[in-house]
Amino acid sequence: MAVDWSGRGYHAQRWAARGALAAAALAVATPLVYGGLRGLLLLVCGVAGLGLSAAAVWWTLTQRGPLRWVSALVAVCVPAGLIALFAVTLFWALLVSLTLWGLAVWSGRFALRGPGGGHTEVRERRLPPPRKPVLIMNPRSGGGKVGRFRLREKAERLGARVVLLEPGEQHDVTALARRAVADGADLLGAAGGDGTQALVAAVAAEHDIPFLVISAGTRNHFALDLGLDRGNPAACLDALTDGVELRVDLGFAGEQPFVNNASFGAYAAIVQSPAYRDDKIGTSLEMLPGLLTGREGPRLVARAGDTTLTAPQAVLVSNNPYRTGDPFGLGRRERLDGAALGVLGVRLEGAISAAALLLNPEPSGLTIVTATEVHVEADRAEIEAGVDGEAMVLPAPVHCRIAPGVLRVRVPRRRPGVTQAPPRLDWRRLRKLAATVGRTAAPSRLHRPYPAPYEPQPPAVPPTDPDEPGGRSETAGPRSGHQ
Repeated sequence: MAVDWSGRGYHAQRWAARGALAAAALAVATPLVYGGLRGLLLLVCGVAGLGLSAAAVWWTLTQRGPLRWVSALVAVCVPAGLIALFAVTLFWALLVSLTLWGLAVWSGRFALRGPGGGHTEVRERRLPPPRKPVLIMNPRSGGGKVGRFRLREKAERLGARVVLLEPGEQHDVTALARRAVADGADLLGAAGGDGTQALVAAVAAEHDIPFLVISAGTRNHFALDLGLDRGNPAACLDALTDGVELRVDLGFAGEQPFVNNASFGAYAAIVQSPAYRDDKIGTSLEMLPGLLTGREGPRLVARAGDTTLTAPQAVLVSNNPYRTGDPFGLGRRERLDGAALGVLGVRLEGAISAAALLLNPEPSGLTIVTATEVHVEADRAEIEAGVDGEAMVLPAPVHCRIAPGVLRVRVPRRRPGVTQAPPRLDWRRLRKLAATVGRTAAPSRLHRPYPAPYEPQPPAVPPTDPDEPGGRSETAGPRSGHQ
């Protein structure tokens, strides 16, 4: 049933924006009014304490010896002391403030999305079940999920041929996948971590056959963003009989494919250490001082479109960008078919930069951009990298690129994680929406936020105000199943 946004629906959206602004103002004012001058002083102390804690974390990571342990003590004790101080002096005011802030966030997202906006059309294709599927399974992944969930037995009952990676042997996963295609496989699947998924997915994309993800690894971020059940990898096999197909992108770092991300810098250097597997914390604390201060490791330069990152401590290049405006959605991607790489770079020059990273809404030490290509250069012939969690060394410079829509992913028709990403809270848009008295701010949910990468688009309607919700004319496009 269509929603009449010229009447009741639009008024609800506008009043929700007003309610969000009012609740946010009251959330800030309540502890100040309740505590008076004491409340104001506590607020100043809280901000200063957060800055000191961030600086102490930096010193903990970049120093050795007694100074490291003193800094670690400060980093733990200062936040604990602030929480105790606020709880004792402003307990009830803080409870009211947190409640009001939750109401402000809910109302603001309702206003920017519009009532009834929880449904997002998913571009899926219903295709016949595969006739000759081949699944590659790693029994060591995820602490033995292949055996614990009896994945091999269920797959074979559904007509799939299973290639098991025997423990203790070296396997060329790419060669195994190509051999399966040569033998007539019309679907490739992988049960394992994201590194194994990426290798098999690249072969499936190369031959334009469907790829089946089985969430049998430890984290399986790719499966998470596809909406698959990570707690029950056996449910992923339902796609063999009751499945739909999605078109998603595939990333490449040089010739190495990735479904999630490729990282360069401090983390990538640490995971190369042979001691990292047995002592992650100890190895990290030993190597971080040299890596973060630039005394050790390569000096990187990353170029993403018109943006150049000089000497960053870390660069993360992801297959489609991760959410950054939603603390509950960090580490998730809103879509997998946006035809863009997400780029996150961190460059901190000391404790002050570390404090600014926490206190400044737009810190200079943090770079977040999107691009279709990223070039990572170094002052040496090779660059250490972590590609989908796998440690490797790549020849410099590394050319990262996105291959739009090359991967046909077959997933179960019913998936528990298919959700809509909440809209980013934009207080400027909320203020404009709350102040408007006419129908100048059309609700943004009536338009799709990305253009379709594979279909010609109709002419866009000129926007009334590009800063207001829905002011930009947007067209529908295919969505990956995780929304």
